[in-house]
Amino acid sequence: MIQIHDTIISLDVLEESFLCDLSACKGICCVEGDSGAPVEEAEIARLEAVLPAVWDDLAPEAREIIEKQGVVYWDKDGDCVTSIIEGSDCVFTCYDEKGYCRCAIEKACREGKTDFYKPVSCHLYPIRVTEYKGFRAVNYHRWNVCQASVILGKKEGMKVYQFLKEPLIRKFGEEWYKYLCQVAKEYLSLS
Repeated sequence: MIQIHDTIISLDVLEESFLCDLSACKGICCVEGDSGAPVEEAEIARLEAVLPAVWDDLAPEAREIIEKQGVVYWDKDGDCVTSIIEGSDCVFTCYDEKGYCRCAIEKACREGKTDFYKPVSCHLYPIRVTEYKGFRAVNYHRWNVCQASVILGKKEGMKVYQFLKEPLIRKFGEEWYKYLCQVAKEYLSLS
């Protein structure tokens, strides 16, 4: 592990390869799982504010759940997560003409309807950040639905931290990311 300020970063973030392969997985990460995507407390109001921009792209079942319980719920672990449809799709999913699962929030942002991209946990995936007293753990989450992305990352020579440059800067800042790259270069040159 390495430490940058109050973050402890797993070496997997530097060593492992990853490059999303949407053509292989079809966006299943927004569908599979035990609960919704982790949401930071400050993001709840952003999710509520973005509803008018995404409402027409949401499934009728998603709209019904949002109207009943809201955009988030607290899962069995006590974490705040996006609401989901019958233990499956995130309420913010939508499907394109190829049947690929997409994020309606990201779609609205790309169309200029909002400046909120999507929850940072979604943007950071396959990295998961866990908050502890005094530090944050930054870990690479392995998941069998992302196996094609690991293969593509190896083929293209793309490490997890490189693939996630934009969301890592969004979460931790430009200076933090520059330092991470410097540490990664030094560490990987020793391997």
